[in-house]
Amino acid sequence: MTKPHYQAIVAAPGFALGVQCDADEITGIDFLEPQAEQPPETPLAAEAARQLRAYLADPAFAFGLPLRPSGTSFQRRVWTAIAAIPLGATETYGQVAKRLNNAPRAVGQACGANPFPLVVPCHRVVATGGGLGGFSRQGGGFLLDVKRWLLSHENSLPG
Repeated sequence: MTKPHYQAIVAAPGFALGVQCDADEITGIDFLEPQAEQPPETPLAAEAARQLRAYLADPAFAFGLPLRPSGTSFQRRVWTAIAAIPLGATETYGQVAKRLNNAPRAVGQACGANPFPLVVPCHRVVATGGGLGGFSRQGGGFLLDVKRWLLSHENSLPG
């Protein structure tokens, strides 16, 4: 498997964010293991890095990035529902699923397929009973630590 090329890498507490974009749209943001920053290669990558740093400094920062439309119609519905979860709040996979008349597992899969984490705050969807649930298609490892940090950063850590 080839390693993705990022137009910028932003360092964060305990992780990094890889930005992929073309001249006009963000095509993906990936959570990466902690690593050195990579200077932006394009004006849009520079703006994405600026906005990601602004969120890391202030969780109330509102993103305004051009995101390339992607995903299935169901995934887009889930991502729209997730984007509506306010800062400082969480919802369970079941709550989101009920609103969309679907199954919690399907919501979890859509969360895992989210190409724009932080901008579309899938970390705000948690397991029933106060558990974190999975994150970015993984049930453990450093990504759950990232989810825990993000929820703590937003003062919405369950439990």
